[in-house]
Amino acid sequence: MPQVLVVYDIVNDRVRGKVADACLDYGLDRVQFSAFAGELSRNHQQELMIKVRRLLGDTAGTITLVPICEKDWKSRIEVSHA
Repeated sequence: MPQVLVVYDIVNDRVRGKVADACLDYGLDRVQFSAFAGELSRNHQQELMIKVRRLLGDTAGTITLVPICEKDWKSRIEVSHA
């Protein structure tokens, strides 16, 4: 199943929260405050984007879904500190 990265910049707190909930509903993991990653089939990618487009409505903001091939996902570099 393809890996995806979903990032968003939404002005309205309520809408931003609903978009985050939608990402969680589709099984994505939060990787930053406004970024989620995980596996989503092509159909679920389309469903999620239709849902978040509706949630965004006329609110100022941008939501981007980036599919990432397995090879590139495995070669990602992460730096973190707990």
